[in-house]
Amino acid sequence: MTIYYNEMVDGGLVREPYAMLSDWIETMPAEIRQMKQAEAEALFRRIGITFAVYGEGGDPDRLIPFDMMPRVFLQGEWRRLERGIKQRARGLNAFLRDVYGRGEIVRAGRIPAPLVYRNAAYEKAVVGFVPPRGVFSHIVGIDIVRTGRDEFHVLEDNCRTPSGVSYMLENREIMMRMFPALFRNNRIEPVDQYPELLRRTLASVAPAKCEGEPTVVILTPGHYNSAYYEHSFLANLMGVELVEGSDLFVDGGFVYMRTTQGPKRVDVIYRRIDDQFLDPLCFRRDSMLGVPGLMDVWRSGGVSIASAPGAGVADDKAVYTFVPEMIRFYLGEEPILNNVQTWTLWKDDDYRYVMANLKDLVVKEVHGSGGYGMLIGPRATKAEIEAFAERIKADPGNYIAQPTLALSTSPTFVDEGVAPRHVDLRPFCLCGDRIELVPGGLTRVALREGSLVVNSSQGGGVKDTWVLSE
Repeated sequence: MTIYYNEMVDGGLVREPYAMLSDWIETMPAEIRQMKQAEAEALFRRIGITFAVYGEGGDPDRLIPFDMMPRVFLQGEWRRLERGIKQRARGLNAFLRDVYGRGEIVRAGRIPAPLVYRNAAYEKAVVGFVPPRGVFSHIVGIDIVRTGRDEFHVLEDNCRTPSGVSYMLENREIMMRMFPALFRNNRIEPVDQYPELLRRTLASVAPAKCEGEPTVVILTPGHYNSAYYEHSFLANLMGVELVEGSDLFVDGGFVYMRTTQGPKRVDVIYRRIDDQFLDPLCFRRDSMLGVPGLMDVWRSGGVSIASAPGAGVADDKAVYTFVPEMIRFYLGEEPILNNVQTWTLWKDDDYRYVMANLKDLVVKEVHGSGGYGMLIGPRATKAEIEAFAERIKADPGNYIAQPTLALSTSPTFVDEGVAPRHVDLRPFCLCGDRIELVPGGLTRVALREGSLVVNSSQGGGVKDTWVLSE
């Protein structure tokens, strides 16, 4: 039987981070809890916090489930996580600078060349170009799991357009509205400075040709995108324009935005669309979402794009296995946060081991996301395992495998009261002229009893993440 680390109760005693919440939980009547839960859902609906799930019929926009019970970290726990997250972001950006340049890590034999240069996320159009301050990935979302009191592991890296920061901010706002006494009586680090930090980070990577205060915009694919709420939410909080590709045009080596006062030059584009749709003259010719000529302007230093095209090669799940080596190679340091043990199925020995142990492992597509394209062996039927095995045999290099993790549990409000549910954490690390992050992140929770899948599209929810001040 797998034993899971309970973040609230250890050895029969309530752990220090949760001590101040113990009475709050025990003294809250069920009817008050239900009323507050309904109030939270009403606030989410009024604000418009939804996510989209397509292909299942009916209205794709759904409220994301919100758990009122916060997840809590001590300041010392957070400091270690913060150091490890910043270190990892530095290593990932060093890797991106290198593989689009001289490729020293490949030349040194520390990572296989095909894994980089034949990777679907590697963009040849980026080779030889170094963006301002050498930063390729400006917002790095690092998914972290806990397996013990002092045991934290990185599950995966998100270097392109990590989503979820709007939930982090709205979770805190709603908790402060509903339970102001909790915040008056406890020293909880704030997260509301994130939009200002993001704007400052983006402004700090404006191109050298920028004149005066940089003009920053958020480029969205439009309101049908699953994360559109977040795009508009951040634009509003940052005080910048939310634009679609049709709102921008290229002229004379610069990018301009159409406004009622006439064209306005744009210096930094925080893009929330995939590489292949950015510029129909460089990538997909049928793209209606991007800006024709954008890549030429970017390469000539007329505009900055965050995160840079091609950054996705750093968050490929097979490349992920080499991030500790990147940290050693580029930074000369030992990783503060370790990876989860991972088998890469393009290696013969790993392939044989995984195929012989599918029932005990979690297998993921290298480019999969959202909890799709994966097999959780211990929860799968014999028929599901056999079917997935055939998919692996057809393309072994498209998969990695990991052990079934003993994800920690956090106390969660359920119909019966409070029960442990599995959680992970996605902090958002900002990389510009400095590397910084707010104390907290998005905690995702597997609301279904026994489930290890925290993705909202797979029945997961979110909760506020507290870091206690000293």
